[in-house]
Amino acid sequence: MKRFIIVANSTKDENLILAGEVQSYLQMHGASAEICADADNIPVDCSVECAIVLGGDGTMLLASSKLSEKGIPMIGINLGTMGFMADVDPRNMEEALECLLQDQYRVEERMNLIGTIYHEGKEMATATALNDIVIARSGYSRIICLRIYVNGELLDVYEADGVIIATPTGSTAYNLSAGGPIVSPNASLILVTPVSPHSLTSKSVVFSAEDEIEVEIVPKRKSQKEEAFATFDGRGYEELQLEDRVRIRRALKPTRLVKIYQTSFYEILRSKMGESNR
Repeated sequence: MKRFIIVANSTKDENLILAGEVQSYLQMHGASAEICADADNIPVDCSVECAIVLGGDGTMLLASSKLSEKGIPMIGINLGTMGFMADVDPRNMEEALECLLQDQYRVEERMNLIGTIYHEGKEMATATALNDIVIARSGYSRIICLRIYVNGELLDVYEADGVIIATPTGSTAYNLSAGGPIVSPNASLILVTPVSPHSLTSKSVVFSAEDEIEVEIVPKRKSQKEEAFATFDGRGYEELQLEDRVRIRRALKPTRLVKIYQTSFYEILRSKMGESNR
């Protein structure tokens, strides 16, 4: 690889000092490298071989929303906490950069979701997500009622704080906090996990990546005006009204992650979850 964009996080990398160090190293070794201050500013006409993302998994998620459509792979230097995706330690930065320059890496493809919001049958908004699409109650409103359809067939009705539709990559994010299962990020499937359901029998359900999930906002009480919203990887806040539907399926284009080390997902999982090797 010889053409890079460095996606900085100006909050975590004040004055873009680390971004400047990465740029200098790459340029000293004959590569081109442009610095982009924050993932929101990735240019529309970006055309590089790799994006080097400085930040945590949140920065990686935002960068993914800009890069996956272009097919540009990305690697993360972890300035955050968990680092499931941004897995290069800053102390090993030069080693990782040298591997990129010498083409010593592999690329993993992670499935994305695409969600479309419909109001009175009309398409209102569409966005993609690498981790999850969440439909949740807004503010201090009471629980919401959600009908869940799979390929047009009614699966269940959740009375809950919301529902998470997650990818395998997102299984270790909000899905995990809500009691959903952890799955290998290389799997192809869709997880549906209710958030604080008012039922002892409402559990996570795992579906094929080829299934289409639809969530409908339905009235719970005649006297209650439902308030809900949808987010895509924690962004793209969209207000939802009664009878609105969110249709979710696998996106055509995946997110491409560059991996330098042979560390397995299970080793990372043990480390991040605080378990010691036995």
